[in-house]
Amino acid sequence: MTEQIDYYLEDYLRMDRLPHIWCAGCGLGIILKSYVQALYELEYDLDKIVTVSGIGCAGRASGYVNTDAFHTTHGRALPFATGISTSNTDIKPVVISGDGDLFAIGGNHLIHAARRNINMLVICSNNFNYGMTGAQYGPTTPRDMRTPTSPYGNIENPFNLVSLVSSAGATMVSRWTVFHVNQLKNSIKKGLTKNGFSFIEVLSPCTTGYGRLNKMSPIDMMRDLRDTCKIRKVHPTEATIEPGKEVIIGDFVDIEKPTYADVLDQLTRRSTE
Repeated sequence: MTEQIDYYLEDYLRMDRLPHIWCAGCGLGIILKSYVQALYELEYDLDKIVTVSGIGCAGRASGYVNTDAFHTTHGRALPFATGISTSNTDIKPVVISGDGDLFAIGGNHLIHAARRNINMLVICSNNFNYGMTGAQYGPTTPRDMRTPTSPYGNIENPFNLVSLVSSAGATMVSRWTVFHVNQLKNSIKKGLTKNGFSFIEVLSPCTTGYGRLNKMSPIDMMRDLRDTCKIRKVHPTEATIEPGKEVIIGDFVDIEKPTYADVLDQLTRRSTE
């Protein structure tokens, strides 16, 4: 086991940039470990993958992995990954970013990448707030939860991410947590090998902002993921997240259909015949 762990560190991570800068108790380190472990177990050719991230705490992930990588501007990870996917179909883009980056300023890019079925894997770290810029409420913050910009509780209805991405046309949609590490790793492996737009929501605690304001310690937040999250097969519209209620996790969509690159290639062949 020691030799395997050393192998991950040496071949899949940029050792000169560690230790990471994430806060104690943050789940992003677990997401990063699950990602590189999935690459290792698949024996994935690192020359065939590009890790892309956006702005926010999750954005640092692209700087730690030993793949070609790009840290984009706010909300623009998906169009950058789209360019990679359509210009070189031998390359698999993997986007690792946060709920604010992907579903607020980048929300329009996400629904259209899913609609077009661009071949990429999107790993969304959902910490229910804008963690890096002060823990303000965002499009995933549950109702009644406190943030610096909702000191009396959030009054806005949050997005159900798995429902939104499913309805936009994604071919793989899953939700796991940083407590469910084996399931998360296996889901990433599946997304890396699937042809089409794959999306994994990962519930990941923000201990410094969201947790402190809602009087939850890092241990409290992990225990909450353990106790409230249940693996069940339901329609994505039923997988809402509400404080104090059961949270459904698992696989929601797994279908096959032509990717954007497949259709584009067919069109190009017809036009040259």
